[in-house]
Amino acid sequence: MENEQLLTYLIQQPKECEWLEFKLNYHSDQEIGERISALSNAACICEQPFAYLVFGVEDITHEVMGTTFKPKLAKTKSEKGKESKEELEHWLIQRLNPKIDFIIEEFDYKGKHIALFKIPATYNQPVEFQHNAYIRIGSITRKLNDFPEKARKIWKNSQQNIFEERVALANVEADKIISLLNTQRYFELMELPYPTDRNGVLAKFLSEKFIIANNDNTYDILNLGALLFAKDLNEFEQLKRKAIRVIVYDGKNKLHTIREELFNMGYAVGFEHLIHWINGQLPANEIIGTALRQNTRMYPEIAIRELVANALIHQDFDEKGFPIIEIFSDRVEISNSGLPLITPERFIDEYQSRNEKLADVLRRARICEEKGSGIDKAIYWIELFQLPAPNFIIQEKHTKIILYAHQELNRMDKKDKLRATYQHCCLCYVSNEKMTNQSLRKRFNIDDHNAAIVSRIISDTLSESLIKNDDPETKSKKFAKYVPYWA
Repeated sequence: MENEQLLTYLIQQPKECEWLEFKLNYHSDQEIGERISALSNAACICEQPFAYLVFGVEDITHEVMGTTFKPKLAKTKSEKGKESKEELEHWLIQRLNPKIDFIIEEFDYKGKHIALFKIPATYNQPVEFQHNAYIRIGSITRKLNDFPEKARKIWKNSQQNIFEERVALANVEADKIISLLNTQRYFELMELPYPTDRNGVLAKFLSEKFIIANNDNTYDILNLGALLFAKDLNEFEQLKRKAIRVIVYDGKNKLHTIREELFNMGYAVGFEHLIHWINGQLPANEIIGTALRQNTRMYPEIAIRELVANALIHQDFDEKGFPIIEIFSDRVEISNSGLPLITPERFIDEYQSRNEKLADVLRRARICEEKGSGIDKAIYWIELFQLPAPNFIIQEKHTKIILYAHQELNRMDKKDKLRATYQHCCLCYVSNEKMTNQSLRKRFNIDDHNAAIVSRIISDTLSESLIKNDDPETKSKKFAKYVPYWA
């Protein structure tokens, strides 16, 4: 909905309510922060996807008067009214918890300047401003602690609201569905014939819950449909910041960028192009292993494919941030927002996703593997290419996977060797096999007469309690078999 259309809709509301507040001009930074907290929490309770704080409209008559307030340019002010150097928008975000992704729109409406805050409903927890949560009671802002029953409703709604089912764009005409979403690509991916008329397309998208029908012959496009099949994510305000970024650096650090690409298409629509573009930036492998040819890329395409798909599927969409692939001369880093639901040590054998519907569509479209097998396949091909074991790193609010370029065994540090041994042991176990001295020699491409090197690596990995003997009674190291510590 365009800004002018949205404002027209809002001023036609009978009066201010829990998810809508009108103001003429700015009063204080503190007031805006409290209102954002209150409106986001109230929108959750009222089951509204967004709440709105509008400057430039009289709150009783809803007459559009215009405002002198320009929040995008505004700086914060001290208690004495002096302007600081900090931008108001940044100041507000830093004091909200969680840091909800509100949007400020400034535009002219019939010659009058309007400033509109579009505030997403909270889903995971009440939104606090400076350690206090607020709520709207009618048109009055109060502290949430004074209304425990409303706090309980927020937590209850948080458990019921799934990201894929939230509205990305409301009240869309049927014709615009076809112009916004790449319906043709959906039927190609699913290997289905394209329907003979528009109603057939809409019926299929309704059944997939990419869209839902309204009573006025319009439709709401849900996040699931937009995120996967948008022709341009910029058309969806809350999703455009989830577009995938790929950055190629010159060397081993971020000092010099060679090129940067932003992929604005939906994940399913643009995935093949994304992978093709990434692989085109990767260096060729100069070290030839037993399974490699001279012209082979440094990293196996199937591993890149599975790990990128994994990052898309497992991201936490309620956290700020976007999927990013960074290519250095000696490694590739794949990051997504949010912390994993399981410990990284169990990525190979366990599976749990917070975005099951998104994952299901991508699996049926053959973009990613069946549940739990994508990481296994990536590790298998990394071993076949005799690359160092990938590293799974949990940061404060992000998850990162690092793929390393080829290294000789004698140049790997102890952590690299232990990680590779543990992952090899896990891969053997999920393949209904057991790790042995011989299988690990093959993984590291070590000749039989250097078996003692592998024995020392196994001994170090046992000492770290990452693996254990399959049969503790076995005395022979030559014929010993090993399983992961959790087996």
